[in-house]
Amino acid sequence: MTTAEPAVVAERTIVPRPEDARFIDVHYHVGPDAYLRRHSAAGAGSIYAEHGGWVVLKNHLGSTAAQAWEARRQGLPVSGSIVLNDLAGGFDPRAVEQAVIQHGDDSGLRLIVHLPTVTGRTHRSRLTRTPAHPLLADGMRPLTVTDDRNALRAEVRELLCAARDLPVVISTGHADGHEVRLLVDEAVRLGLPRLMLNQPANPMTGLTCKDLVEVASAEQVWTEQTALTRLLEYQDWTDFADVLSLLPRTVYSSDLGQPSQPDIESWLVWSRTVFDEAGLTPERVAEVTHAAPLEMLSL
Repeated sequence: MTTAEPAVVAERTIVPRPEDARFIDVHYHVGPDAYLRRHSAAGAGSIYAEHGGWVVLKNHLGSTAAQAWEARRQGLPVSGSIVLNDLAGGFDPRAVEQAVIQHGDDSGLRLIVHLPTVTGRTHRSRLTRTPAHPLLADGMRPLTVTDDRNALRAEVRELLCAARDLPVVISTGHADGHEVRLLVDEAVRLGLPRLMLNQPANPMTGLTCKDLVEVASAEQVWTEQTALTRLLEYQDWTDFADVLSLLPRTVYSSDLGQPSQPDIESWLVWSRTVFDEAGLTPERVAEVTHAAPLEMLSL
């Protein structure tokens, strides 16, 4: 008499649809990360679900693709990204391909591929940050998208070329203003479908709304406006309001997750207040919080 094989029960989780969300936050940090974070992937996903939102997880150590896949198996509104810092393999396209595979194809959204965020440039952050592991006590080895001649590295050009055939959005990471312009020019030359200017008001990039009118004019270029650049007073009120009000293809995000900064619900309340103060119409609010990020991320 043989022992019967155990039955295999297929998972039947109902995966949320981003088009049904009230808003999409394309930039939220969860643990484990280079620094201590407020929530895990599942914890953050649960809170966004409670508020009818969708969240894209970010991690300076590398990929959140597998975390996002696992969260969606639990019915949570989560997708992922990869940050191409040196520790994660730098500009190796294999790292991106692996993350795309881990991300799955059930969300219907592109993976965000952030170019390096640890660049070695001098900047004293106003954030209170605690390294998440003893191996990070001395920080991570820096990496920039340009070489000693201030030209895009050959590996970056190759990565952008490869990205044309992958379901991804390339993000400029913490590139400086010169590098952002080079990346935009190369994206246009290659016909790259999606390029997101990652929080361009941050001090390491330093692009104002006036700069962005020209820099972000190409139809495949999207501008991210984070709450954090305003909360840390890296960006003045007029510039913050102008980006949200005037620029085409603007994506509003939090860039939160730090224990020293507002939690998700507080950010949502704060956002409603600043939208009113900036004079955004309900249609414009819906555009920057849902329609624009959904269009950027959709396959």
